[in-house]
This record gives sequence, C-alpha cells and structure tokens, in this order.
Amino acid sequence: MSKENKTNAMRFLEKNKIEYTTQSYECEEFIDGITCAEALGQSLDETFKTLVAHGKSGGYYCFLLPVAEELDLKKSAKSVGEKSVELIHVKDINKITGYVRGGCTPIGMKKQFPTVIHKSAENLPLFYISGGRIGLQIHLSPVRLAETINAKFEDIIL
Repeated sequence: MSKENKTNAMRFLEKNKIEYTTQSYECEEFIDGITCAEALGQSLDETFKTLVAHGKSGGYYCFLLPVAEELDLKKSAKSVGEKSVELIHVKDINKITGYVRGGCTPIGMKKQFPTVIHKSAENLPLFYISGGRIGLQIHLSPVRLAETINAKFEDIIL
C-alpha cells in the first residue's frame, strides 16, 4: 500500500513494529460491524468494534468488543474505575477521536485513551479491528496491541 493511503493506525503499528495485515471492502458510508464482517468472510467472534465512552469524571475510554455483542455500561465503568460511563454521541466521534463513525480504532487517535478489550480476544492469535477509515480492517494480535497501548482484557459485554 502506498504511503499516502496509510492511516494513522497503520503508521502507529509500523512505528511500534507490530505486524498486521489489512483487508479492504467497498463502502461509501458507515455500515455496522456485522455487515462488514460478513462481507469480508470474517468470524463475528474475531471481528471487534471500537466504542468510545465518556466517564462521570470527564475522561474518555475505548472499549473493544465483538461486533455482534453489546457493551455493558456498568461492567465497562467498573473496568476503568468510573462510577458510570456513557457512549459519546455519533456527532462527536470525529472531534474527540479524529476518526469517523465506522472507521474508529483505538490506535492513532488524537489522544490515546485508556482501552479495555473484551476478554474473549485474549486467547485469539489474531483479530480484526477498524483500520482508521471506512472500508479498511486491520488484522493483528490482540495481545500485542494490548501490550503496546496498555490496554487490559475484561468482561465488558451484556
């Protein structure tokens, strides 16, 4: 892939010497993670979405979970030491993260937020996450990613 096509996420991974591959799909606007995974022939258990939440204390957090699952806000708040968290509004995604809906990934954001990855990823050799733009998925080691961004694995789904 030529340099001008690289996303911040890809540059971050290369800078930190994390091996990854990419997979692209045709898409003009946001599609949900299940549709994306099915279009690419990816397992729903190995394809993760990134959700960004705002804590009661004012901090922001990233949560990665399988695309077919729902975030448990109480478990998520507890995992980051907050009394409560709520998902940020779709219109605020770009302002807060630098990414657009459907292209949000926990790496290469404007600021690195504390990140929690659902514990099911800890035993996967590789998983898929957004590549930093709509139509791009990154395939990489969840453990290697967690080590690099100081993420932790916890139960955060309903």
